Amino acid sequence: MNPYQLFLCLLLAYITLLISVGWYFNKRQKTQTDFWLAGKKAGVLSIGCSAAASWLTAGGILAVIGFFMLLGMGSVWGFVAPNIIALFVIGLFVKKIKSLPAITQPELLELRYGSYLRLPVAIIITVVMILFAVADIKGFAMVLSTFYNVSPLVSALIVALAVSIYVTMGGLSAVIATDIIQFFCLGLFVLIMAALVMTSAGTLSAMPVSDLLTAMPDTWWNPCSIGIPMVLIFTFAIIPGWITEQDQWQKVWAAKDETSARNGMFLGAFLVAVVFAGCALLALGLNIIYPEIAGAGFPMGMAKAEPALLTFIMEHNFSGFTLALCAVGLATAAMSCTDTFATSGASCISRDIFQRYLHPGATMKQMLFVNRISVLIIIAFATLGSFFIDSIIDAIHIATFIASASYFFALMGGLYWKRATGQGAVASLVTGFTIQSALVIFDLAKTPPMAPPFLESIHPVLMGHGVIPAMAVSGLVFVGVSLATAPTAWVRLAMFFRKDAERLSQAIATPARTMAAPGIIDAIQERPRGNRTILHLSCDILGTMEWKTFLKRLQKSGEQWVSVSGFESIQRISHPDIRSWVSVTRGENASTLWLEAEARTDSLGGVKQELSHAYTEILTLVKGE
Repeated sequence: MNPYQLFLCLLLAYITLLISVGWYFNKRQKTQTDFWLAGKKAGVLSIGCSAAASWLTAGGILAVIGFFMLLGMGSVWGFVAPNIIALFVIGLFVKKIKSLPAITQPELLELRYGSYLRLPVAIIITVVMILFAVADIKGFAMVLSTFYNVSPLVSALIVALAVSIYVTMGGLSAVIATDIIQFFCLGLFVLIMAALVMTSAGTLSAMPVSDLLTAMPDTWWNPCSIGIPMVLIFTFAIIPGWITEQDQWQKVWAAKDETSARNGMFLGAFLVAVVFAGCALLALGLNIIYPEIAGAGFPMGMAKAEPALLTFIMEHNFSGFTLALCAVGLATAAMSCTDTFATSGASCISRDIFQRYLHPGATMKQMLFVNRISVLIIIAFATLGSFFIDSIIDAIHIATFIASASYFFALMGGLYWKRATGQGAVASLVTGFTIQSALVIFDLAKTPPMAPPFLESIHPVLMGHGVIPAMAVSGLVFVGVSLATAPTAWVRLAMFFRKDAERLSQAIATPARTMAAPGIIDAIQERPRGNRTILHLSCDILGTMEWKTFLKRLQKSGEQWVSVSGFESIQRISHPDIRSWVSVTRGENASTLWLEAEARTDSLGGVKQELSHAYTEILTLVKGE
């Protein structure tokens, strides 16, 4: 058996394990929450490993090693530090994010501002997730090309087919479960390779391994060697976009409770730091083994620095089995990121485009099918894009910059600033997207091959394709237009600010209580999730009434029924805690309804009563048709 055949056998065994995980979760997918949010039952370890694995791409790791080799610790601000800081900051925002009843960021923006932003932001996120997945596929292609001279097409198909199968079967549950496996595989690979490289460097230089840490000049170890102004510029250019990434927010919503989400994000930041520390050791050792690479300088030396680890592995004459393990180790990085980005982008296609605008009355069974097709669409476009995009890190940065300039202020401002309005959010998005896209195109067109970016050569503040000025204009427009337009309606503010939720629940007249239908409370299903319990009731009572007609009649039946995110669901206002509001969506088939609420442990009995009264009101409405 030749080395490549041995690799394929090991990879097949690994993929079989991933597919078995997907198969395990396949029969457990009933609702959108089950598929896109893993049933809201992920714990600290699951969230931490998944958060870390989804940001540790194979191509990104190789690029980080290359940057460390050529620029030392000062390069951390271009990729490493933003990863770690962003996950930590998301952990600080968990309380607010977790309190919102959303599955995707476009849905959240519609809850806050109305229908203005849902479609354009869904499209932007979809494109961003595709670009992120492209980086993972290209990184894996570099590995197989170096190790086995495999064409990029074959590499892309391996990742695409493997991820397609287990994600379409198991949704985010499969992604999170496989991410735990993939993180430990990748982490072990990096740390073991760091030990081997450092040992080889010590042998070559006739120095104890402990002395190698002092072999590099002091400037190599200085994380601020690029200067504090440049550190701040990198921070403001990159971190905002990564803080507002849809994929990590999706994992916050998937956590079983606020504590699990927060500690999971903190754990993820720590795990990313550990892996990148291993990359720094790899770079240090590789600089001693290949001094000519560091001597070439940046950016000319990047062509050899990026694949330096792969070159070391090939020249070290590892056995075919060890080489195959290395290749599989890097494959885990490619798959752990591709599956996350495919899931995140596909949720926008399925929920924010198809269900919101094309088929609001789709049943759960229909949506599960669309969910799986949406995953395939993201993977297919990412695979195709991998043949047209050359720079891995640049693809990630461009996607980040466009997202930052487009909807960072609309999203974060909407969470914490009551005076933010839909008009301000739309103006900010349009302005930021237009300016940033134009600057990216202009910068790429004016930059010669292998030269520093044209805009950056004019002034450092224009680095990152001018994202800082673009964000500044976007932010000013957001604030200015919001202050110049009428405040947002109470019902939308109530979804984000507790005092407004209390005022709204007190202002809405509660209808006279009817006797709950016999046996309804006993029929309510309970799924404990940390300090909350998900209550749901599936009932075959809609009959032949058309879905939109049902929603409109339910809204007219009392002001406590509101639909603030399109026609796919309707909520019953009954309590300041918006997650305990009863939500009604289409059930498994055309005549079935799905009633759901998330009750705090201390109010479980009261929310059950609310759910039973909601059922009774709906039953009365349907029978009176």
